[in-house]
Amino acid sequence: MKPTLVLVGRPNVGKSTLFNRLTRTRDALVADMPGLTRDRHYGIGRGGNKPYLVVDTGGFEPTARDGIVAEMARQAESAIAEADALLFIVDGRAGLTPHDKQIADRLRRSGRPIFLAVNKGEGANRAVLSAEFHELACGEPYVISSAHGDGVTALLNLVLDSFPEAKEEEDDTHGPKVAIVGRPNVGKSTLINALLGEERVIAFDMPGTTRDAIAVPFERNGREYTLIDTAGLRRRGKVFEAIEKFSVIKTLQAVEEANVVVLVLDASQDISDQDAHIGGFALEAGRALVVAVNKWDEVDEYRRERVKVDIGRKLQFLSFARFHYISALQSTGIGALLKSVDGAYAAAMSKLPTPKLTRVLMAALAKQQPPRHGVFRPKLRYAHQGGQNPPIVIIHGNALEHVPESYKRFLEHSFMEAFKLQGTPMRVEFRSTRNPYANDD
Repeated sequence: MKPTLVLVGRPNVGKSTLFNRLTRTRDALVADMPGLTRDRHYGIGRGGNKPYLVVDTGGFEPTARDGIVAEMARQAESAIAEADALLFIVDGRAGLTPHDKQIADRLRRSGRPIFLAVNKGEGANRAVLSAEFHELACGEPYVISSAHGDGVTALLNLVLDSFPEAKEEEDDTHGPKVAIVGRPNVGKSTLINALLGEERVIAFDMPGTTRDAIAVPFERNGREYTLIDTAGLRRRGKVFEAIEKFSVIKTLQAVEEANVVVLVLDASQDISDQDAHIGGFALEAGRALVVAVNKWDEVDEYRRERVKVDIGRKLQFLSFARFHYISALQSTGIGALLKSVDGAYAAAMSKLPTPKLTRVLMAALAKQQPPRHGVFRPKLRYAHQGGQNPPIVIIHGNALEHVPESYKRFLEHSFMEAFKLQGTPMRVEFRSTRNPYANDD
């Protein structure tokens, strides 16, 4: 399981800049948690020598008791409780402050490994800049620059080296792993109970998990599945009850572990940005997806039409997935939902023969050539499969680094249509042939 690194510090020390550098994004995903008035940013780490998850928090004031600042502190506390390691960010230009000392006291009590990063250290004498921060008793201060990248990779590798390599564990489960994800109170636990039906299988902790993710094996119509529940089965009151109902980190880890993700929406509520963010993460992770719009029996015809319009507007990027309108409480639509899970899993694990892939590529080229780059046009010669879950198609040719994203999406659509792959995203990768005369005079 990927370790979770949480960025903590007072306001304006450069946490978000560091987050964007670690995730190689310009704008973090936002999770609007129930009852919280400040955002938590989360994403996949794209730097360092091992995969990991990274979480950005708002300015942390451990002693805050009310108002917006207290809500931000609650969110930071929740992230700290879920962390595998803490990156404590301080401002080297501003120097050591009483606020930093308060945060350090709180982080030491958490029992989590702490790595102290002295930010904004570009062009400075590192030894002089870091000297006063030894007083925080949070280990060796490491001088970095989030804005320029100085020292970031070295610090990150040091943090990740403290975690063992992820081992491929023997999997004694059969059939697809299905993660049930969604916002609080949309009916995830009710859907799990409806899927379990009369089998009443006892839930157990999946070996090797570090986030209390609950795996529930069950059999339906002669086929075996493993459900991964992201909330509702953990004992309440362990951290904060309001936040415990939905942990972003748990959801991300469940998505990563699954073969198929079932995104549960609530028909009685508007489609939120959080719904779109969860679906977007599943898409980015390359997971097969089925969308279940729950509580369909509780809404009238006007509300149903409004929900469909809302879905078309906010979740259009999930058009590859099948949408089902169900009632988990009444167990209606469950059979069709499972059929789509089977179909999405089969599509994600499809084997795509090279001759047919190349024929589809040639047909796509005959329909529309890639645009020219200067006086030359990229040459796409042949294709073969490079992976499953999601299906990856590797295309070989010349000057393929100049193929635009719009044409790449056209090719993805062509392959998905030709192989009738519904319920899974697809990846197209390019491999350009090196020109042996490129460096000749």
